[in-house]
Amino acid sequence: MTKNKQTFLLLLEQHKGILIKICNAYCQAKDDKEDLSQEIVYNLWKAFANYTPDHKFSTWLYRVALNVAISYYRKEKRSLQYTPYDENLIVFSEEGYNKELEGNLLLLQQFIFELKEIDKSIMLLYLDDKSYHEIAEITGISETNVATKISRIKANLKTKFSNY
Repeated sequence: MTKNKQTFLLLLEQHKGILIKICNAYCQAKDDKEDLSQEIVYNLWKAFANYTPDHKFSTWLYRVALNVAISYYRKEKRSLQYTPYDENLIVFSEEGYNKELEGNLLLLQQFIFELKEIDKSIMLLYLDDKSYHEIAEITGISETNVATKISRIKANLKTKFSNY
């Protein structure tokens, strides 16, 4: 295995939680989640030669993965080019969730799934404790716009929870 491939797999393993969050936000069926994760990993690998360690890997990964997820979500006919990868690389699991919170987490996940693509991306980044600056950098919108969108999304989610 080449050093580049080893580095890629190590970084991907360290940040696989990001991929799981994105796949859960953009897909509901397990097969779709697996297809999307494969498409994201494929695109990350293609772009890895352009990654520079000067930037945070998680920021770069979010940017690539969210762009792939949004494109994937918008495709009506999926003519994806698949590349084999280790099936154990990404494992979709709900272990570790507190059983009392599981219902609310699933409900929140459903509400996030119903958001527009960019709002979904912003909320995922916000829930991952990214700063407004990092969210703006990843999504390509201004920090002010990020703050406004987050405020509106939170109000929207609060309303949905209270109506539920």
